[in-house]
Amino acid sequence: MPGAEDTTMVGMRILLVEDEHAIAEPLVEGLTREGFEVTHVDNGADALAAPEPDLVLLDLRLPDIDGFDVARELRGRSRVPIIMITARGEEVDIVVGLEIGADDYLVKPFGFRQLLARIRAVSRRSDGAAAPAETLVVGPLQVDVPARLARLDGRELELTPREFELLALLASRPGVVVEREAIFRELWGGEWYGSPKAIDVHVAALRRKLGDPAWIETSRSVGFRLRDPG
Repeated sequence: MPGAEDTTMVGMRILLVEDEHAIAEPLVEGLTREGFEVTHVDNGADALAAPEPDLVLLDLRLPDIDGFDVARELRGRSRVPIIMITARGEEVDIVVGLEIGADDYLVKPFGFRQLLARIRAVSRRSDGAAAPAETLVVGPLQVDVPARLARLDGRELELTPREFELLALLASRPGVVVEREAIFRELWGGEWYGSPKAIDVHVAALRRKLGDPAWIETSRSVGFRLRDPG
């Protein structure tokens, strides 16, 4: 079983925010069986009041607060990985979710094994397990991979986990075009089934936070390249 093989996931604290108990109960049972510590809440207020977990599974249709607003609040105060789980599968919803800072977006109905794969992929990336253990320097930009911190001219950049992963990937190959397929493979483990615009959303956010869109060049239909515009 996947959960039994990945002992690093045992004991991970998951906050499940889901108001449909017919969905939440089997998820809690299954995740607990896989070794996770699961806290279930059925509204946004309780989600925001809960102790910070290791990962959040967030439904978007909640009875009190829109799930997007919950995600914004969580991301504003924490880098905790967020996987949105929702029946809202329109591309615009996926793009908005990613722009807010969600790490992944799973559309209902989904299989339990698929959810486990997403949890493992997001957690591996958040732990930096697949990233090089070094500080990457591109001009005035420093990407401290072990500490998961990025600084530009000495100023720390406020990045979501996925934005940091993308920046670290591009910074590991400065001046070289990184193909879209390679980005999907590195960031999502080839397990992303949502909008193909996911990468573009994160690139746009990085450009804003770097303060100059010239930091990341687009190679049309191929990929992206990081270079010092100074």
